[in-house]
Amino acid sequence: MAIITLTTDWGSGNHYAGAVKGALLRQIPGVQIIDITHDIPCFDMMQASFVLRNAFNDFPEGSIHLLGVNTEAGIDTPHILVHHDGHYFIGADNGIFSLMFDARPQEAVELDMMQDSDYFTFSTRDVFVKAAAMIVSGKSLKEMGHPIQELNERIAFKPVVYPEKIIGKVIFIDGYENVFVNIDKNLFKEVGKGRKFVIGFRLPGEAIRQLHESYLDVVPGERLALFGTSGFLEIAINQGKAASLLGLQMNDTVSIEFDTE
Repeated sequence: MAIITLTTDWGSGNHYAGAVKGALLRQIPGVQIIDITHDIPCFDMMQASFVLRNAFNDFPEGSIHLLGVNTEAGIDTPHILVHHDGHYFIGADNGIFSLMFDARPQEAVELDMMQDSDYFTFSTRDVFVKAAAMIVSGKSLKEMGHPIQELNERIAFKPVVYPEKIIGKVIFIDGYENVFVNIDKNLFKEVGKGRKFVIGFRLPGEAIRQLHESYLDVVPGERLALFGTSGFLEIAINQGKAASLLGLQMNDTVSIEFDTE
């Protein structure tokens, strides 16, 4: 049974998701459709890439992932099909794939097919669904388009690293208002070398001086920091809303200063 996921910025108060699901069921009878989310902020490729990169590996290999964010094609942003880590991804080459993968995808083609309508504003239904149906039918990537070697890059802010300090920024805030920072565990260990540290952010008096393994390691209402399943540093409040209560927003600076002694 084919598995197809949807990650979009459409929200739930319109017809877009329903229309795409209907087209999928019509062209791929028996398909299993999974909504990863339709609540990406409009046009926010950073959040879309974060959500999908942390979800797709939990699906079976061979799953097809449709990216319904900034989907209109242009000369510089063609529709593409990517095969990476055993999964297929269909979207516009607008830089989102460079944000999602740490390495260059194993295969990518620029799609070469006639879309299913005369309109050019609903690519997910009129192009991506057709491409997904061709994958399910057994078509190879080479039969669906011509290979491309380089994808458009969207440069994400990388942590700034000093011998005694890492400066990162907030890259995602989830529905619980847990705050994700673009500092991963490997970088923390490499720079920290086991030293004591202080995690600082917008409110100086709220600095955090230790890591925990679970939200329940602290009493309700207390702040904490941990490295969760995403691999990135999280700042949270047990049963509370860290972003609001600590004044943290997307792109805010978060620093880790290590003991110099």
